Amino acid sequence: MKIYNTEDIRNVVLLGHSGSGKTTFAEAMLFEAGVIGRRGSTLGKNTVSDYHEIEQERGNTIFSSLLYAPWKDSKINIIDTPGLDDFVGELIPALRVGDTGVMMINAQHGVEVGTEMIWEYVDRFKTPTLFVVNQVDHEKSDFELTLDQVRNRFGNKVLPMQYPYNQGEGFNAIIDALKMVMYVFPDDGGKPKKEEIPDDHIERAQGMHNALVEAAAENDEALMEVFFDAGTLSEEEMTKGLRIAIANQQVYPLFCCSSEKNMGSGRVMGFIHDICPSPADVPPVELENGETLKIDSNGEKVAFIFKTVSEQNLGNMSFFKVYSGEIQTSDEFINADNDQHERLNQLYILHGKNRENVDALKAGDIGSTVKLKNTHTNNTLLVKGSNSKIRPINFPASRARVAVRPPNKSDIEKLANALHTIREEDPTLHVEHSQELRQTILHGMGSLHLDIVKWKIEHLYKMDIDFMEPRIPYRETIQKAARSNYRHKKQSGGAGQFGEVHLLIEPYYEGMPAPDGLSVRRQEEHPLEWGGLLVFNNCIVGGAIDAKYMNAILKGVLQKMHDGPLTGSYCRDIRVSIYDGKMHPVDSNDMAFQIAGAMAFKSAFQEASPQLLEPIYELEVLIVDDVMGDVMSDLQSRRSIILGMEAEGHFQKIKAKVPLSELYMYTSSLKSLTQGRSKFSMKFTEFAPVPHEIQQKLIEAHQEELQDA
Repeated sequence: MKIYNTEDIRNVVLLGHSGSGKTTFAEAMLFEAGVIGRRGSTLGKNTVSDYHEIEQERGNTIFSSLLYAPWKDSKINIIDTPGLDDFVGELIPALRVGDTGVMMINAQHGVEVGTEMIWEYVDRFKTPTLFVVNQVDHEKSDFELTLDQVRNRFGNKVLPMQYPYNQGEGFNAIIDALKMVMYVFPDDGGKPKKEEIPDDHIERAQGMHNALVEAAAENDEALMEVFFDAGTLSEEEMTKGLRIAIANQQVYPLFCCSSEKNMGSGRVMGFIHDICPSPADVPPVELENGETLKIDSNGEKVAFIFKTVSEQNLGNMSFFKVYSGEIQTSDEFINADNDQHERLNQLYILHGKNRENVDALKAGDIGSTVKLKNTHTNNTLLVKGSNSKIRPINFPASRARVAVRPPNKSDIEKLANALHTIREEDPTLHVEHSQELRQTILHGMGSLHLDIVKWKIEHLYKMDIDFMEPRIPYRETIQKAARSNYRHKKQSGGAGQFGEVHLLIEPYYEGMPAPDGLSVRRQEEHPLEWGGLLVFNNCIVGGAIDAKYMNAILKGVLQKMHDGPLTGSYCRDIRVSIYDGKMHPVDSNDMAFQIAGAMAFKSAFQEASPQLLEPIYELEVLIVDDVMGDVMSDLQSRRSIILGMEAEGHFQKIKAKVPLSELYMYTSSLKSLTQGRSKFSMKFTEFAPVPHEIQQKLIEAHQEELQDA
């Protein structure tokens, strides 16, 4: 296998809403490059990139796949990515290591919500991007409307290079304004004939060409002078100007094609080869220490792991991009994240599931290796003495949660191992073994994401598991002050136990005055690990309780706050003042005062107008206009408070505060209401009082649970 120089590499990420034709386009690219002799299809379940069993079952991309296509003197690395928001964890690493995005747009549907979602990440990574309007051969294709939508959403930087001469079922020709020719394709696609542009299209094509010339000239002073003098640019000068403009995101070229008929993909590949940036042309990568690292084959060896896949018979396969130097087999590295030594015994380039051995990879190239012992996604491999640790990828917060349990307790350890392995592959999946809720909870990007986890466990690890609604991490507090006392007295032959505690509890808030009528000798603030505060006051006067027992009383109070009197939930934001009590010279001890403190607190809590608090999340929902009413009604049925609505591009954004208890499987409900034309994000904001009738039901349910235990 040829070793490619940095300037001859193109790293391309195929992007787009589900159904836009990314995988079919990838097949066309591989076929045009001569890598495969026959194009597969998603319906035929025989594409190179969608090779996983679950992808073939569902008929869409779930996992990103790495491919490559030799083109002229270059190597085009292709990463096919999923278009569903649930699998954004596959998209983000691909964009991180890609140098050019190819955004596929379905000519039937135009700019969809998935396109909007993906563009947020394109914008974050400042990825130079091409648009490809696909499926212009469909009977409902509307190229002009799609072009208008793309320009309205992404601005005048979108410049069409082409448009279909005869879109719809008879499509077989593209007018190319950059080359000023018309490509006419044979019935089975492939290499087109070049013909002159028909007279009735010359004016439009020339206008588009002139816009491209101006865009190319604007980014270079020398080209601008040539343009002013000659009124145009040569092909070589246009190539130079467009390369600068695209690399700086000043221009987003737009093409059209039918990937199913293989009409137009070769032209896009030629443009990628001729004009799109190589790794040597992109800005340096940011390092964790605030410095940057330029991609250079002559530099020190640095590689970044952006994806991990567990192969049952092979172990972990690590996908990496070489950011500096030339990496060879048998090279030894240090993991910058844990100082562990690693050796690369094998290097591969990939075509989906097929691996091809290579001896070396130069800076900018993408490959994989196997059996790294202590290296995971987001880790940097570098040589001894280097400080070029690459800044890790930030993944978005989860939006869905579900509790999981195996049918048998004997499978708990097996389940834990399976979840650990899956978590290694998927940084957007979080596994929480919650002692508070007494459940194992999976946090993911949506219901489909969690369903894929379930499928993996059942099919790959041969274990049946149950998903159920997770418990809610409620909190308990009080609304008014209350006093109580408790005497603990126990006599059992020898030394007994005696401790009496009088206390005042109050709802705590910042800046509150000292307790009325009490003199505070010592005040302690205890931030609680579950949030909120306990303020503990020693107000004992005259030595009624020795100071040495205060820690025991505090321990008893914290014990009850850990297991709240209402529902067993954690308590928070309470001030406790110990103002009186009794002790015995022989029978008093720490245990007696711990019990007395706990019981006095419990009794006072019940008299202090106890209040259950529930976690509230702020929701942002992005939807199309025609489902606004349905989504609003659904949110109101979930006890939400609507904070506002605003337009965002072609979509509407709803902001609302919603209790976590009302958001179980909201992803499924929203997709059903909007036919998938939506997305949402959520973040915790506060704890708020639970309505009285719901609080009573929760208390009753807790009491029944205690009786059944």
